[in-house]
Amino acid sequence: MKLREGFLTHTVDGTQMMVAAGKAAPFFHGLVRSNETAAFIVDCLKQETTEGAIVDVLCGIYAVSRETAARDVARILEKLRSIHALEETP
Repeated sequence: MKLREGFLTHTVDGTQMMVAAGKAAPFFHGLVRSNETAAFIVDCLKQETTEGAIVDVLCGIYAVSRETAARDVARILEKLRSIHALEETP
């Protein structure tokens, strides 16, 4: 899976903002503000990856249990799916 083409991110004063442009514009009209963890997950999704790989990286960088990291990643991915921001590979 990866971030759908056209979902653009920019960081302003430590807060990541994401908008849909171009091919992604029909999927979402709005602005997404991400906290540090969500922004990290979004950045991981700028290239093809898996949910498990994102959890592994989170656990390696932050002092967090695998269970907590997996729950946070799943929650963010579900939100991104709800705005059609993910391209999922079969």
